[in-house]
Amino acid sequence: MAKKEQTAEQKKKKVSVEPVIEQSVNTTDKTESGELPVEQKLTNLYRLQLMLSEIDKIKTLRGELPFEVQDLEDEVAGLQTRIHNFQLDAKDLDTTIGQQRIKITDANASIEKYQAQLDNVRNNREFDNLSKEIEYQGLEVELADKRIREFTHEAKILGEEIQKCKKLYEERQADLKSKKEELDEIISETKIQEEQMREKAKQLETTIEPRLLSAFKRIRKSARNGLGVVYIQRDACGGCFNKIPPQRQLDIKLRKKTIVCEHCGRIIIDPALAGVEE
Repeated sequence: MAKKEQTAEQKKKKVSVEPVIEQSVNTTDKTESGELPVEQKLTNLYRLQLMLSEIDKIKTLRGELPFEVQDLEDEVAGLQTRIHNFQLDAKDLDTTIGQQRIKITDANASIEKYQAQLDNVRNNREFDNLSKEIEYQGLEVELADKRIREFTHEAKILGEEIQKCKKLYEERQADLKSKKEELDEIISETKIQEEQMREKAKQLETTIEPRLLSAFKRIRKSARNGLGVVYIQRDACGGCFNKIPPQRQLDIKLRKKTIVCEHCGRIIIDPALAGVEE
């Protein structure tokens, strides 16, 4: 019978964390100086911590998706630029090949002209000069042919690279579309909830003195798990789990002043204030 009574008493004492978030902000229980008592400040600060932790969970649901989307957008933009540059290079090669073909046409025309003049030479000197010109123009044709082969080979390789980039571009575009749809779906599901939590957090922030709020945000930013306010767990700090001396625990439970952990710098409150049974 005694055990049943004890269990019932424990159930009465146990308070869930969720109602702490839903409680309205208390701004009426002020001291004569017009300030909220330390206990109320700590309670509001802990409620703010719970709300911000919920927002962090919502962000965690999105995971790495925002970063993946950003990376894919950068990659797609890079592929676009690469394809554009390759196309410009291919156009330049086509122009250069065209110029070499014009050189061949001009050189062949010169060869025909000089060969026709060979029939009318008057001395050996003229014959030698015309022969040299024909030989030179022949070399020009060979050089132009060689360059055309080289440029044609480069254009072929460039065309293959353009096709590879276009294929990769299409694949990344499909991946980006899929990731964006997934991210938009998650955002649409959590947007209303996140906005509501942020609005409540803003209301709570107005009840906390700026210096304390600033310190809390600074601690929370440097903390790996985003916790700026923790409660005592098994005689230790709920953030870094270093032991707290009995006298310091007593000071925390008195709720007369704001006390921070000597090791991690987090603000510590007693479990009862956090609505948690010891």
